[in-house]
Amino acid sequence: MRPLEIINDFWQDLDGRTRIRTGYAVIVLLAVAVGWSTLNDKVQTLEKKRIAREAVLKELLPLKAAYLAARQSSDQLNGRIASLRPDDSPAKILEDTGIKGKSVKIMPVKGDERKGFTEDAADIRIDGLTLNEAINLIYRLESSSRPLVIKKCNVRVRFDDPSRCDLTLILALLKPAPGQPR
Repeated sequence: MRPLEIINDFWQDLDGRTRIRTGYAVIVLLAVAVGWSTLNDKVQTLEKKRIAREAVLKELLPLKAAYLAARQSSDQLNGRIASLRPDDSPAKILEDTGIKGKSVKIMPVKGDERKGFTEDAADIRIDGLTLNEAINLIYRLESSSRPLVIKKCNVRVRFDDPSRCDLTLILALLKPAPGQPR
């Protein structure tokens, strides 16, 4: 006998009430199987979405870190620009450091035009500094509260006195372009 014939004979041998109950049980099992299949498909779809979003997050986290670093740098520059006074110049900032050599020569230089900024530049030559004074001067200029750019720095040791040096700087002070808000 084949399996279908066995099942058919078993079905025919059942009384009416048991057949109805068995039919309902089969309907419930089929409904559970269809529901399970639907839920399984939904879970797989959600799992694919989760994996895709995790991949996007992995791409965005380094971008977020770069954005935050750029934003912090921009905020620092905005704070420095806000601390600018109208009478600020590279010569005045150099005088504020308090470091002076034997002679100081300051010559104005044409500054570049940057997007939203103009540069007030000066070629500065200071003779007869000790190396410690030169390093302190450069440190004070770099850590100044004003937006300064050291475009060029040249330190030469003197032949007549090796403990002294001559410092040549091209120093630019960034100022907001005319018509730009601070």
